[in-house]
Amino acid sequence: MTTPLPSAVGSTAPASLPPDGLDGLDPTFSRLVTAGDPGRTWHLLDNADHLARLGVEPVGTLLCVHGNPTWSYLWRRLVTAATAQAAADGVAWRVIAVDQLEMGYSERTGELRGLPRRVADLDDLTTALGVTGPVVTVGHDWGGVISLGWAVDHPDQLAGVVLLNTAVHQPEHLRIPAPLRLALRPAVLGRATVATPAFLETTLALGRPRLTAAVKEGYRAPYREAARRGGIGGFVADIPVDAAHPSAAELDRIATAVSGLQVPALMLWGPSDPVFGDQYLEDLVGRLPHADVHRFEGASHLVAEDVDYAAAALTWLGDLPTAGSDDAGAEAASASPRPAQPTYHPLWHQLDEQRHSTETALVEMAPPGGDSPRVVTWSLLARRVRELAAGLTAAGVRPGDRVSLLVPPGADLTAVLYACLRIGAVVVVADAGLGLRGLTRAVRGSRPQHVIGALPGLSAARALGWPGRRISTTPLPRATARALGVRYALVDLVDLGQGVDTPAEPAPDATAAVLFTSGSTGPAKGVVYSHRQLAAVAGALRDQYDLGVGTGLVAGFAPFALLAPALGARSVTPDMDVTSPRTLTAPAVAAAAAAVDATVLFLSPAALANVVATADSLTPADHEALAQVRIFLSAGAPVPEPLLAAAGRLMPNAEPHTPYGMTEGLLMTDVTLDVIRDATSTRPDGDRGGVCVGRPTPTTEVRISPLDADGAATGEPTTDPGRTGEILVTAPHLKRGYFRLHLTDRAATRGVPDDRWHRTGDVGHLDEQGRLWVEGRLAHVITTADGVVTPVGLEQAVEQVDGVVRAGVVGIGPQGTQLLVAVVETTTPARRVALADPELAEEVRGAVGRPLAAVLVVPDLPTDVRHNSKIDRTRLARWAEGVLSGGRVRRP
Repeated sequence: MTTPLPSAVGSTAPASLPPDGLDGLDPTFSRLVTAGDPGRTWHLLDNADHLARLGVEPVGTLLCVHGNPTWSYLWRRLVTAATAQAAADGVAWRVIAVDQLEMGYSERTGELRGLPRRVADLDDLTTALGVTGPVVTVGHDWGGVISLGWAVDHPDQLAGVVLLNTAVHQPEHLRIPAPLRLALRPAVLGRATVATPAFLETTLALGRPRLTAAVKEGYRAPYREAARRGGIGGFVADIPVDAAHPSAAELDRIATAVSGLQVPALMLWGPSDPVFGDQYLEDLVGRLPHADVHRFEGASHLVAEDVDYAAAALTWLGDLPTAGSDDAGAEAASASPRPAQPTYHPLWHQLDEQRHSTETALVEMAPPGGDSPRVVTWSLLARRVRELAAGLTAAGVRPGDRVSLLVPPGADLTAVLYACLRIGAVVVVADAGLGLRGLTRAVRGSRPQHVIGALPGLSAARALGWPGRRISTTPLPRATARALGVRYALVDLVDLGQGVDTPAEPAPDATAAVLFTSGSTGPAKGVVYSHRQLAAVAGALRDQYDLGVGTGLVAGFAPFALLAPALGARSVTPDMDVTSPRTLTAPAVAAAAAAVDATVLFLSPAALANVVATADSLTPADHEALAQVRIFLSAGAPVPEPLLAAAGRLMPNAEPHTPYGMTEGLLMTDVTLDVIRDATSTRPDGDRGGVCVGRPTPTTEVRISPLDADGAATGEPTTDPGRTGEILVTAPHLKRGYFRLHLTDRAATRGVPDDRWHRTGDVGHLDEQGRLWVEGRLAHVITTADGVVTPVGLEQAVEQVDGVVRAGVVGIGPQGTQLLVAVVETTTPARRVALADPELAEEVRGAVGRPLAAVLVVPDLPTDVRHNSKIDRTRLARWAEGVLSGGRVRRP
């Protein structure tokens, strides 16, 4: 099928230089070049003359190709940034950003240029320019396809590829994106793309955030008359809608050849793109599995306008061997000694060991007024995991497939998770506490091939368009299953797996899981673990707390419940709303402890606080159950010493611990209540304060990257005591990286001894005894005229004031001259936002010992979504600045 051509395709016009004054475009980069036979004149941006004047030799060429309906203006920031980099540090990339023929300020030839012709045109141009190598192609939209066409045709010159939202293949099960389908209609094509600027304006409306008026004018400049928009219509008409289209064979050739490229690749993606969404990214990653990928949450089709893609690309280029950047460094890092790796036992090892045991493996508590708790033995759990593993295999789940689990904590989640791990599928786990918006980002971002969920999760998946084949935890009525797109229930998988062998065990270093962070410091990130690393997490917990066969574990935090079978421990999740830890009560904890004869208990600080607050409801039997606990743990946010002590009184035979960790590394340090008291009481004068989280676990190392005067962690990593800076950690149970967040991965390992280390984003210091003190988040460091201030120590001081329950200390105003503001919750909850009364304000100021711009009282401080414990200081600072500058007074 050939789409009818817009009438203005035949218009001709000579090439010209853009007018001066276009926003962000330096006219000195513009030049005209004639190439091909017959000679056609191209406009392009080229920094070659600038590099020559600087006296620097390019290390390579970036060949940048725009799509439709943009022009080389799209790459103006990259040309400018690359030239500035050459002037600053001598690392020079020549940037050639073309206006394709019929587009921008290049010649209007009056011909329809299909995909094969455009790839040949680009070859003509690079030949005329004398481009040899190394070349890194950079492409966006249909320019991505054309740049890849040049790439696969010039393997000897190619050094890498960079792609912004584009596609080389239309998956058979997906329709062409709606905006393109509309534009391809014969009755619409000419009118929307040529006769009017509708197609151009629709594209410009995709900026996130909105493009400024000046930038929009820059994109409109070459397309003001219909006669100059023929190329826009011609590009749309050249979209291969079926195999008969003249450009279909060339597109297939390029798509196939791309899979053979072995050069470094970078994909910078706007996931909110309604044209080239994540499904096209998935296809490209399948063809270039070695590519570095970064998804910019919130960015859309014009990702080059939405984010600082130029800095990202140049940083990535700096890591390439062609830049001569770090061969020696990589060699030194690989030569550095690796910490001893623990013996590898896969997470399902204990299930195999205890497959004949009739002892309790886990208990699922019944809700109030429900039936008795559900008890699952080791033999039943092991059998169900084997059956589900076989059934999943029979249903088409393959090793490496991502499986999103939308199942509440309990027996079903445990069995499904271990079954997926056993067959080598990659489990994707996102906390329900993220809310629908956060879950949508997580699920769409991870692009699972399969979704296993309870009815609420499956309903959300259907309503919000989450990807993946659906499997229900329970049988559904036929009409409901059809409406939700559910093909199997777990019982169907058990039946399906009868007599089916499970595949070979996955390799220890194969990817096992993508676990999403809480989202308390920005959009939730997918943390990638291998099977070896997950096994090391279980081993670290086992060794630190002597957990194992016979241990009864109450887990108020899902990861601990899911790791319990790997430890051989029987476990239970108490009756609570997992999205709101503050709903957990003391009687619910006691009932859970009694159900598994618990000796170990883990709760988040918010959950622990409510347990203490509801302790008056405990019966003698409840107290007896809690008296059996020998260790209780609370982590996820700083835990005040009085809270640990109050919980300790409920569990009189238990040793209180507060481990320090994160989704990226669950257990990095550990401290007991006694050590906290000793450390606090012996803290020397002048100590910066914070929360003592103890010494590193046996396989963990901790270093500090000291802060500079701007509050940035730029110092050489050290173990010197008393140096406040960003906390760096390494351990065998540390994560592998982040899922499709290359820039975040790189930031987390910036300036570290080697890539086994992780920058936590927390700030703190080590004391003389090697104990770690956490002082807050790096993003929450306050830069005053008197120096850098970290918040946690000041907040602790404020919380010692009578009448104060909780406090947040933030900075307002410009960096370097910020003023401190204290925001507090009081014992008698405030009914509205107000300035603290003079007596309270005076006591708070005295406790802080530093000048405060204001002391505010609020009904509630904003907290994170997972633990309800971490104060959202970023949000609090914006709110405080708004209120104190005369903005609307409302709750933070």
